[in-house]
Amino acid sequence: MSLTDSDSQFDETEQSTTALLIVDMINDLEFDEGEQLLDFALPVAKRLQKLKKRFAERGWPVIYANDNFGKWQSDFRGQVDHCLHDNVCGKAIVELLVPQSDDYFVLKPMHSAFYGTTLDILLKKLGVNTLVITGVATNICILFTANDAYMRGYQIWIPGDCVAANTADLSEAALEQARMVLKANTTNSAELDLDKLE
Repeated sequence: MSLTDSDSQFDETEQSTTALLIVDMINDLEFDEGEQLLDFALPVAKRLQKLKKRFAERGWPVIYANDNFGKWQSDFRGQVDHCLHDNVCGKAIVELLVPQSDDYFVLKPMHSAFYGTTLDILLKKLGVNTLVITGVATNICILFTANDAYMRGYQIWIPGDCVAANTADLSEAALEQARMVLKANTTNSAELDLDKLE
């Protein structure tokens, strides 16, 4: 689950009540409307890179939840390598968000990062009760993941400037749904007070 596969991956020093979840940003975007999504997702990646650095400075867990895009014989490392070294639409995003050795990852078969994955087990093992959910697409995988997180009792933060969909209207509608129904905080990342999440 960690890129290091270390036996000490759950040291007390790594424990935090808050985790950063990065959904589907390790993505080649080689699909219909991929270039349209890139226009919105690349600025998100730049802001998310800064937010990820803030988490790393505190030693808080960063978890990548990524679709396997139907490649059932691949894995997360293979997806990263493909996006970095092949001439794909999403390469610039992945270059900004290359996973580090102490990051975690889960592969998801469907929209939600919880469905058919070990995410809930990992979060419990890490002692996490607050999720900062970021990535793409706001109206699909982000919203489905937030729904499942809410039903499992997690506190939810979705920085509005760290998620994207194919249009700004689709993204904002999903954020409004998350605010109203899931009690999610959608404060932008630069205004996110991490001290309040400790």
